[in-house]
Amino acid sequence: MAMAAMGQEAEATCLQSFELYESESRLYILGTNSDKTLWRLLKIDRLESSELDIDECSTVYTESEYPDLLKGLNEDHRSTGGVNFVTKFYGIIGFIKFLGPYYMLIITEQKKIGEIFGHPVYQMTKTSMVELANSKTQSSFQNSKEENRYKKILNALDLRKDFFFSYSYHIMRSLQKNLSDPQDGWTLYETMFVWNEFLTRWIRNCLRNTLWTVALVYGFFKQDKFSVSGKDIMFTLIARRSRRYAGTRYLKRGVNEKGRVANDVETEQIVYEAVPGPTEVSSVVQNRGSIPLFWSQETSKLNLKPNIILHEMDNNYEATKLHFENLRGRYGNPIIILNLIKTRERRESILRREFDKAIRVINNSFSEENHLRFLHWDLHQNSQGKPTNVLDVLLKVAFRALSLTEFFYCQVASGSETAAHWPALLSGLDPYLCDDNSNSDNTECTDIVGDISQEDISGSSDFSGNATTEGKVENSELPPLKPPKFQKGVLRTNCIDCLDRTNVAQYAYGLAALGHQLHALGSLESPELGLEAPLAHHLMHFYERMGDTLAVQYSGSAAHNKIFSAKRGHLKLFIRSQEFFRTLQRHYSNTCIDANKQAAINLFLGYFQPQQGKPALWELESSSGEHNNELFDDCTSTLKRVKSDGSILRESNTSISGSGCCHNELFNAAQPDVKSRLQFPNLESDSMHENEISSACESGVSNLRYTPTAPHILHVPRAEPEYVNDSGDSNFLDLECLSTSSDERSIAISTSDVNLSNENVISDINPDCKETQIAEIQAQKLPEHFVQWVNHGDTFWY
Repeated sequence: MAMAAMGQEAEATCLQSFELYESESRLYILGTNSDKTLWRLLKIDRLESSELDIDECSTVYTESEYPDLLKGLNEDHRSTGGVNFVTKFYGIIGFIKFLGPYYMLIITEQKKIGEIFGHPVYQMTKTSMVELANSKTQSSFQNSKEENRYKKILNALDLRKDFFFSYSYHIMRSLQKNLSDPQDGWTLYETMFVWNEFLTRWIRNCLRNTLWTVALVYGFFKQDKFSVSGKDIMFTLIARRSRRYAGTRYLKRGVNEKGRVANDVETEQIVYEAVPGPTEVSSVVQNRGSIPLFWSQETSKLNLKPNIILHEMDNNYEATKLHFENLRGRYGNPIIILNLIKTRERRESILRREFDKAIRVINNSFSEENHLRFLHWDLHQNSQGKPTNVLDVLLKVAFRALSLTEFFYCQVASGSETAAHWPALLSGLDPYLCDDNSNSDNTECTDIVGDISQEDISGSSDFSGNATTEGKVENSELPPLKPPKFQKGVLRTNCIDCLDRTNVAQYAYGLAALGHQLHALGSLESPELGLEAPLAHHLMHFYERMGDTLAVQYSGSAAHNKIFSAKRGHLKLFIRSQEFFRTLQRHYSNTCIDANKQAAINLFLGYFQPQQGKPALWELESSSGEHNNELFDDCTSTLKRVKSDGSILRESNTSISGSGCCHNELFNAAQPDVKSRLQFPNLESDSMHENEISSACESGVSNLRYTPTAPHILHVPRAEPEYVNDSGDSNFLDLECLSTSSDERSIAISTSDVNLSNENVISDINPDCKETQIAEIQAQKLPEHFVQWVNHGDTFWY
């Protein structure tokens, strides 16, 4: 079959292992495929280290020719000492230049973290930076203070964490795109989820191929098997972080003029039966991203809740409109917005009102079929009673959203060569003629190309994966292939950080989708999975891990997982303690570490490129603005600053000394020792707060953001916000269906429990274990003010 031949060709030409050799004038890289039957040669000039000169040998060498190739290279350089082996490695990350020579970044160790249809997925465990200059040309840069400083900044981005890649599967794209719109590796590097696009740009342009490089995706990857109705199901959860407008929490907020938002992450869950040559597969995609308005926050050691500053630069919301048009181009219609920010809190309510206004203005300019669907729903307010109640509501929202977007499902022929070469289809080598742009009703699809006839198809309604050639029935008795389904549109979720509350909502959507996916695969009779189902608890672990990983990347600490912890029945005491220390860790990272991390990201992505005679990265007033700082070149806009109500409540009598070392030495020549008094925050009953803890560290973060001057700031009065409906506001969902029972509603709208006794510390716990847990707390003889903090969310130290 033509398809089989193309699959074999792909395997033969995919380079997965490399050897680096050096001579005085050149670096040589020998690359081979997985079974080391074919070898190719790459040459890199070392005499002019400030320029890249790379040449690829067109000859493909066999395994028997490999020793003679090495001998020939050694003979060519005998007069200068021959060629010497340097290291074995597993792919080129890219090339980077600071002020001196070029450096090559390579993967020297890797580990397999999963596979998709037989295509291994790897994580880097060790990398190396190889200087291209030889001993004669490198001396002038070896001791350069600025050069070494740039190297140190780049090392702040740990490539061993949360970066993954595949040699043969296009993991930067969703499964639906890989099947319905196959593309080659050349264009894939330019997608928003390939983080080393800039580093590989020169070698790709020079060689016109991607044989020698790997495409790195930054985010999250986890895979596991679980049994459903006697079948082993492979479940994969992937999060892809966008490289556009990428950065850390307070240094990247909102949208830029190109419609790109901070913390833009695509999440995909893939489900298929874990058998050789799977015949059915399903995936669903959702999105998270910062509120697409011009807004920012400032870090502060003394302000527990940093001010939110709304930049009124875009009266027509053109950037916001660009963002949603981009989403439509990526996912189709409808775009469903789930906005979870607070409606009654001074800091967040201004963004809620402005976002709602933007959506309505944009919808007026769109045709009705392109209207944005939205739901504004205050997760914090609705979790004041029993936190786990919000999962029931979010699950209802998820089912409704899923009915509008659908999900991807595809079946191929089984028991034949088609199933054996299923990976070839996914790698984009064989065109898949199901056009997701023309098949809106999901009722018809062209067969897979290639010489696939009805006699190649075995009965796949059994889904057992055990069909054999001998077990084939007559062609006339074979059931037809199921028509595919395609996802149309996407659910976009946000809160303020798009971390904690957002992750809970994404779990609910993932659970709703999982039931439909397993039903499509024939593993479940009903498409609905309840929150108490064993699969729901398994899935919660996946999404909790993903939420923690994404939160560390963006904010410096694991996610606030109060609702997940409450769902597991954890003590309120334990939940509050965990949330408190995560808040402390997050604040320390934001004020002391994020500046370096942002600078490393800007270097890695090519958003800042050092040049002789130009200001250094650490000399710039703002390296966190959009790459050409076009966003704030004209600072004539009006700004609204929302005053924070999180200032220090009272002065502490306890003095805590800071370490004086805040990990920002790359930006500050010297850090003074600082002593300050810490006042711990008023931890609210919902851990999805945005509180920050005062830090005893000075930081260079303030030098990395645009800070408006006084004439450009409008101070919003500290009046009570206008009334808003706590049950939400939506143009696609009947809000009555979100209503909880009368008892639950009375709890949700009750006043703060300021008069509760200490026994109510664990009021949310199951009554069966309540007396035992009360006794355990009393036996610990905890200080009264500590119990009061746990119970009421009051000040910790007095």
